[in-house]
Amino acid sequence: MPWWEQAVVYQIYPRSFQDSDGDGVGDLRGIRERLDHLVWLGVDAFWLSPIYPSPLADFGYDVSDYTAVDPQLGSLEDFDELVAAAHERGLRVLLDLIPCHTSIEHPWFREHSDWYIWSPVDGPPNNWVSAFGGPAWSRDEQTGRWYLHSFYPEQPDLDWRNPEVVEAFQGVVRFWLERGADGFRLDAIDRLIKDDQLRDDPPASGTFPLPLRDDAAKLRRIYSGNRPEAIEALGAIREAAGDALLVGEVFQPTSEYSRYLQVLDLVFAFEFLFSPWNAERLRAAIGAAAELRRVAWLMSNHDFERLATRVGPENLRAAAMLLLTLPGAAFLYQGDEIGLANGPGADRTYDRAGRDLMRHPMQWDSSPTGGFTTGDPWLPAVDPAERNVEAQLDDPDSLLHLYRRLIEERKHLGEPFRLLDKDGGIVAFERGEDEIAIAVTPKPS
Repeated sequence: MPWWEQAVVYQIYPRSFQDSDGDGVGDLRGIRERLDHLVWLGVDAFWLSPIYPSPLADFGYDVSDYTAVDPQLGSLEDFDELVAAAHERGLRVLLDLIPCHTSIEHPWFREHSDWYIWSPVDGPPNNWVSAFGGPAWSRDEQTGRWYLHSFYPEQPDLDWRNPEVVEAFQGVVRFWLERGADGFRLDAIDRLIKDDQLRDDPPASGTFPLPLRDDAAKLRRIYSGNRPEAIEALGAIREAAGDALLVGEVFQPTSEYSRYLQVLDLVFAFEFLFSPWNAERLRAAIGAAAELRRVAWLMSNHDFERLATRVGPENLRAAAMLLLTLPGAAFLYQGDEIGLANGPGADRTYDRAGRDLMRHPMQWDSSPTGGFTTGDPWLPAVDPAERNVEAQLDDPDSLLHLYRRLIEERKHLGEPFRLLDKDGGIVAFERGEDEIAIAVTPKPS
């Protein structure tokens, strides 16, 4: 059985995990200092949100150099030391790989303009819209030409039909594998390939099962993304990755995942993530995803509302049990194990899409900065006096201890998996000879 098949992967948002030098921003050395927390918790691996140099228009998802580390987060030497320390502890390391687009400040944008997608006319050639709202085409002031960006204008899309782009990214994959990375989370890969004729997306014919901005929800994205040709491009990444783990972010209905799993090991179960905290809806999302077998279950991440905010503190134990007893891999976002909720953000909004709220620092102790930094944190701690790792370590009945027990006990859950039909707000299923029943209580309004 591959190591990842039943793995628990811990997502680290590097800027917010642990600051080692007092500048208020988390870094790779800080992560290394806290690895024993992951060992105690019992996870198998950790995924680092982007660590590359970036102008931070999209907080690291606008990459200006794919083979370096952002100086604010550390250096390549720091990365090597982190990987070595992780491997010594039996932990595997996953990196975030952003293949759909680069930063507009990446040298490639000027030096290899044919690596990007340009309009053949003076203006947008079609009706495609950005994931963040508005047209997906912007004018390059230097050349006067219009380029495609599936996200922010500072993130021009690469043309994966160009073999030089494919070769360059294969080099990036090999670079990090040679430095000890064990796999990659592939960002936004349903947008990797676009229609070569740049045809208009047709009007949406129904309700999309995942959250979209209003203008995106009006279109059925069959030309601006989710193209069948993407599998060939992903195959090139697989060729470079060998047997390293590849986890795909495919922002599509579960019914679209099968073709991506021809190449990828896992795909995130987004219909499960976005399901209302309602037993009937959760059962439906679980049933659809479980049939695929190779899904990665998750209940929060750096982009969407924190688990404690979404389901309410009274449901956190049930949510932990649900996440960690389903068959397959589970991804756990830093802070969920102590019940960290959304924060207030900052006086200065860092993220234009409003995601600062989910990215506040990890809370290690009850000090004003939660033990995250000795300086002024880039975002304030949310409520360290009320919840932190140190206090929950001392309480065997805490949420933190529950996560540890569940991570250990899930290793002994068997097959087959079978959903059960229960009334009264219960999600129930069999794992081999064990029957698991979880009460799903509506969050108080």
